[in-house]
Amino acid sequence: MAAALRLALLVITLGCLGLFSSEAPRLDREFRNAFWLVGALFVAAQMLLAIFLARPGRQGKAASHGDWRWETAWTLAVAALFFWFHFSGGRLWSEMIFPEKQSGAIHVEITGVQFQWYFRYPGADGTFGRVDTQKFARPDEGNPLGIDPNDPAGKDDIVSSTLVLPVGRLAELDLRAQDVIHSVFIPAMRFKQDAVPGMDIHTHFTPTQTGSYELVCSQLCGLGHYRMKAAVRVVSEQDFKDWLKAHGGSH
Repeated sequence: MAAALRLALLVITLGCLGLFSSEAPRLDREFRNAFWLVGALFVAAQMLLAIFLARPGRQGKAASHGDWRWETAWTLAVAALFFWFHFSGGRLWSEMIFPEKQSGAIHVEITGVQFQWYFRYPGADGTFGRVDTQKFARPDEGNPLGIDPNDPAGKDDIVSSTLVLPVGRLAELDLRAQDVIHSVFIPAMRFKQDAVPGMDIHTHFTPTQTGSYELVCSQLCGLGHYRMKAAVRVVSEQDFKDWLKAHGGSH
């Protein structure tokens, strides 16, 4: 039995090397299924435990000395349940990390810096300008990200303190951090991803409902962490075009 248990643990560990995933409604469904299923199994296990404890032993002996067949059965059942959740969530996570290419996707660069979020959109040329934070970053001069003023591609970039997205279009996001680890968290969309200094982290989501939502930093990033938040505005396609035009860009 010990050998079987070790084998089951090895198989589960190797299975964990895959990917997991989620989108808001499907993520909620995964959590809901897990809650009810594991909750039901917990109640059933406690009831069985109470029944076995109440059973009197015969001639002063324990009521049961165990049965390797039952032990193997429940071990395999637990492993099967685990892998069902693993592969069900894995498909969703893979879709989030490796999205299918879509025409018309919106490309946005999100940068976290103590204690502010900046959202950069490429201008009409569709290309981001070069960034050199150490050399060019001057928040008081209107260049908080350090966009190279000598790079023509960066002259029409749009930098905003609000994340504005058109409803129903894929948002391709590149996450960056200038100083410490920050984390982009949009609770209403079940979206959460760290931004790490020195790394460009790519992710995406598709907003499905217009409205205003809150974006916060979910990593403790310093004394001003509590005020590191921004607004997410999901608007119609026409409103998004009007917003870009007002800020000197178009898509």
